Amino acid sequence: MIGARLKAIIVKELWAILRDPRARITLIVPPLLQLFLFGFASTLEVTNIRVGVLDYDGGVWSHEVVARVAGSPNVAEVVPLASDADLRRAIDRRQVIAALRFDSRFSADVATGRGAVIGAVYDGRRSNAAQIVSGYVERIAGEVGAEVAGSRAGIAGGSAVTHWFNPNLDYLWFVMPALIAIIAAVSSLAAVSQSVAREHELGTFDQLMVSPLRIHEILVGKMVPPVLIGLLNVTLFVVLVPTVFGVPLTGSLVSFYIALVFYLLALTGIGMLISTLSATQQQAFLGMFLATVPLTILSGYASPVDNMPGWLRIVAHANPPTWFLTISEGVFLKGMPAAEVFANTWPLVLIAAGTITAAALLFRSRME
Repeated sequence: MIGARLKAIIVKELWAILRDPRARITLIVPPLLQLFLFGFASTLEVTNIRVGVLDYDGGVWSHEVVARVAGSPNVAEVVPLASDADLRRAIDRRQVIAALRFDSRFSADVATGRGAVIGAVYDGRRSNAAQIVSGYVERIAGEVGAEVAGSRAGIAGGSAVTHWFNPNLDYLWFVMPALIAIIAAVSSLAAVSQSVAREHELGTFDQLMVSPLRIHEILVGKMVPPVLIGLLNVTLFVVLVPTVFGVPLTGSLVSFYIALVFYLLALTGIGMLISTLSATQQQAFLGMFLATVPLTILSGYASPVDNMPGWLRIVAHANPPTWFLTISEGVFLKGMPAAEVFANTWPLVLIAAGTITAAALLFRSRME
């Protein structure tokens, strides 16, 4: 009888979600759109930049540096500037994100080995982009300096650099595994947060109270469909990320899916708390949105958790996406061994137990 009742409530919840054509489209299409849009829009690269050049030198070495800046694939245009006032206006009006200034003795200082300096002004209003552009300029200047020093010593300058796990520093390799964790969280919370609120709004919650279903059966029945939907969405992502975006999948899918189940259970517990506290589906949607923003910010997707204040790192460790994001990136890029996957999975088990228990207690109090 328990098996039959559970089956009935699970089928009922699945039909409640899938019988509406708009709901079916909402469950599949938005996550796919988010995967493609965020994958290409949330780039960590800075491209198509405009760099101003104020060249009082006009010598061979200033021309060499400017030519290399112009030849960079990240630079769209080099803007010649006539004076320091032009330089100031170009930065003030956001015509350029950076401006390089060569004094009149730049090439002579390079030729005589006295050490030449390139003046650089960056638009601090775009601090992250300015820091990345600064890295571009410093790398180009360093390459020119190494060649000059190498030619004097009679040797070739250069260095051997290897980037583990992402040899070409392709931002998609970093972004796409992280997006799996974030989009799975959004889609799962959206599905489960409407569950109890929908019963309240449609007036069917009282029917659940007088039904022969036990409280734990109702909870399980309402939690299983969102987990299944999350598994379906993530499976689509696991197929698309390597085939469409070219991100390698080097780890074990078995350990990945074991961690994924507990991740979805933790999210389902949070969504059930939101749904139980909400009287209408609109309130549930707003509550889901309220929870999604801190879940994303604290996950380490936008900025590393290690960069956060100590007290906020403690809060981040209670955040399910923080752990699964590490697992997703590790399984895709590092071939993360099962022991390390487990080390990041057991916190998800604890979080899932805590959120589901809290949801069950709150739901029981509402039922009674």
